[in-house]
Formats: sequence, structure tokens, C-alpha cells
Amino acid sequence: MSDFYQTGVVATFHRLGRINIERIEAELSWYAQERPIALVLPSLYSELEGDALTGIVRELQEVKYIREVVVTLGPSTEDEFRTAKKFFSVLPQKTSIIWNSGPKLTDIYNRIEASGLHIGEPGKGRSTWMAYGYILSQQGFHVIALHDCDILTYDRDMLARLCYPVTNPSLDYDFCKGYYSRVSDRLHGRATRLLVTPLLRSLQKVIGFHPLLVFFDSFRYPLAGEFSMDIDMARVNKIPGDWGLEVGVLAEIYRNTSLRRVCQVDIIENYEHKHQVLSSEDATKGLHKMCVDISKSIFRTLSSEGIVFSDGFFKTLVATYVRTAQDMLKRYEDDAAVNGLVFDRHEESLAVDTFTNAIKRAAEIISEDPLGVPLIASWDRVTSAIPDILMKIKEAVEEDNI
Repeated sequence: MSDFYQTGVVATFHRLGRINIERIEAELSWYAQERPIALVLPSLYSELEGDALTGIVRELQEVKYIREVVVTLGPSTEDEFRTAKKFFSVLPQKTSIIWNSGPKLTDIYNRIEASGLHIGEPGKGRSTWMAYGYILSQQGFHVIALHDCDILTYDRDMLARLCYPVTNPSLDYDFCKGYYSRVSDRLHGRATRLLVTPLLRSLQKVIGFHPLLVFFDSFRYPLAGEFSMDIDMARVNKIPGDWGLEVGVLAEIYRNTSLRRVCQVDIIENYEHKHQVLSSEDATKGLHKMCVDISKSIFRTLSSEGIVFSDGFFKTLVATYVRTAQDMLKRYEDDAAVNGLVFDRHEESLAVDTFTNAIKRAAEIISEDPLGVPLIASWDRVTSAIPDILMKIKEAVEEDNI
């Protein structure tokens, strides 16, 4: 059973005892009549062959309150797209597959880019952004929920808890972030435990109080890929196109809504998905690249808030981070010992060393180019430039799904 302690500046909803999933789903079915929900599943074709997505589809077959499932498919051939359509055809909800690399969507991407708007590189960020555009084109949804397709421990109460705070009009939150435990016989979630949390707290030591840093540090799992949001957030938020996606989404939420309308919810007792390779020697791969992108996203967000970075600042920050991360590493080691878990001190220390190099590399990039690659344009900006674009997206997706 979780604690009920509230920390930070966003509301935290815990798992307090056994979950009555039937009651929550019944309420969601009632609320969803007036506040329809679309579920976005960003999927790689390779995930169709894994156990995780098969289990997710099996659980979703029991979900009655989702009006439409939107699968936004990564790079894929025509045969792979057809296979994906067949794979998801067992779902009872209306299901649309967005073939991002198909000719119709490629023409739409080219048209948007020709208007001088940034659409990012192919990846999860761009795929989810296009899914939002398609959902906006329907003009009938109130809530968008999103979760990854590699969750091995998925069950349907996870989705219900994720949707509930935004769908229930008595709660009426604009954004709800999922969080969870990442534990097997050892602690997982290295990027959160050993990079994001110590980096945020190091920044608070160096900069002092800053509302944005407090906001980021209020989330128990800021890198979680699971959230729900009001449809208007999908209209106005810009989206990063790299591994800084989750941090970038939080930064946009901070800018575009009130803190009292943001919450986080404990969605599952234990969460297991694929693990990234550390890639300690190569900053262009694996967890190393992810942490460079995350650090860049944090630095650029702070820069937009008026924080001035210098060479001396970054040197102080790196030194502070190393000490903070080492102190937290000792806490995790002791926590593992109390719970009888495996803890590889060498591997954890190697992760801290790798993340230190990632922060240094991110600092170099920020110093050379503070703006960097722009975020993917918000949909209100795109529709202003190309008024009929949502209609074209709707037509393209519907034609692909015939």
C-alpha cells in the first residue's frame, strides 16, 4: 500500500489499498458520454511481434469507455502497415492506424514543412504529434490518453486510473502524469534516479529557488511516458522531437495551464518494459544519448525562463551533480539492502559517470547553440498557417484505413 503524503506543487493520487476497477470503469463510461476519450498508442512495427503489445491489446478488449484507439505507427512498409491493421482489428473500439511513412502522410508532412514550420525528425515525438492532429480533426474528443506499447506488466486498471482525473468533471484536471515503481530483483529507472532527480536538485542548489525546477521535481517519475490531458493541451503544446520528449511536455504544461490543474497518479504497482543499453562509450546511442537529450531539454527550458548559463555555471553544476548523485546512490544502495534487492555498486557508479559525461556534452551543445533544434510546431500555429490541414489529415488517415 502506498503512502498518502503530498509533495511538491502538483496533486499526487496514490494507490491506497485494493482498486475497485469495475466502479472506476463504470464512472468513466458515464463521464465519457459527454467527455469522449481517445487513446494514443505510439508503436514501432517491431513491437507487434513482442509479448508486451499482445498483452496490451488483450486488456484493451475489455475497455468500454474509450471511443477511439489511435495507433501511430513508426517507420513501416506497406506490408507492415497492413499487418498492423490486421493485428489491431481485434479491438472492439473504433481503431485508426496512422501510417506516418505512407505516401498520404508524407505529402502532409511535406506541406507543413513547406510552410516554414518545424516537424522534427521521424520518431515518437513526431508520431504522437500527428496523432494529436488527427484527433483534433475529429472535433469530438475531450480527453487524450497516451501510453507506450512495450509495457510487460500492463493491465486495464492502469489506463482507468490514468484517464480518471481528467475525465471526471468533478476533478477536472488538464493534465495527469502517471508514475509507478520500477523494481524487480533490483532497482531500475536509472535515468530518473541517477540523472534527472540529482540534476534538478543540483540546479536548485546552484540557481536557488525557481518555480519551474520545483515543478519538475514534484513529479515522482518525470520520464514516464504515460499521461492523459485535456484536448486543448494537444492544440497549444509544442513537442520535442528527441529523447527530451517527456521533460519537454512537462515544460509546455507548465507554460500553458495552472499548476492546480496538474496532477500525477500511481497507475500500477510495478512497471516493467524494455531497458535501454547504457552505451557509456558512445554519446550517440542508448541511455547515454537519451540523457544528453534530456539534459539539453532541461537547460533550454531554463534558458527560456531567463536563466543565463556560462562556462563557470556549468562547471559548478557538474561538480554539484556528481556529489548529489553519489549521495543519492548511497541512499539507493541502502534502500536495496533493506528490501533484500540486488545492487551492483559498480554498474550504478558507471551510470553516474556516463550521465556526468552526458551533462557535459549537453552543456557544450547549449553553449554553442542556446536555441538548438526548434520544437515541433503547436497545432494552433499549424492550423493558422494552413487552415485546411486538419481536414486533410482526417481524409488521409481514413483513406489509409479503408
